[in-house]
Amino acid sequence: MIILGIILLVIGFVAKIAILWTLGIIVLVVGAILVLLGASGRAVGGRKHWY
Repeated sequence: MIILGIILLVIGFVAKIAILWTLGIIVLVVGAILVLLGASGRAVGGRKHWY
């Protein structure tokens, strides 16, 4: 999800499309939250690891 967020940010910045920029930020933040929860050992959505 983090990689997808970065790709959306880049495409949104290059193409000057604000909605892609916003979606990229949202996906990036959600990906970072999942990584932090997974690293702390908490089960997220019934899974211990997200790959």
